[in-house]
Amino acid sequence: MQELILAIHILVSITIIVLVMIQHGKGADAGAAFGSGASGTMFGSQGVTPFLTKVTTVLAAVFFVTSLTLSYYSAHHQNDEDQLLNNLTKQSQPVKKG
Repeated sequence: MQELILAIHILVSITIIVLVMIQHGKGADAGAAFGSGASGTMFGSQGVTPFLTKVTTVLAAVFFVTSLTLSYYSAHHQNDEDQLLNNLTKQSQPVKKG
């Protein structure tokens, strides 16, 4: 289960990086005021920006959920390892013969 969540976490993080790199900055809208904007595009007059913003928001939420889930699994896995090590050290102590 932890491996699946880690794979999703990595894919989401790479996708967020790509989406952020694709999006235009706030200053990029100045060129559209002088006639270079395409009002007949598939995504409307504002272009693809609102769609990319919504997708980035959803992916950021998924990233936070997977981060919290992985930290939860990591904490519980560490406790299991500590208990296992304690049991092994108790069992490996020499027995005193009297």
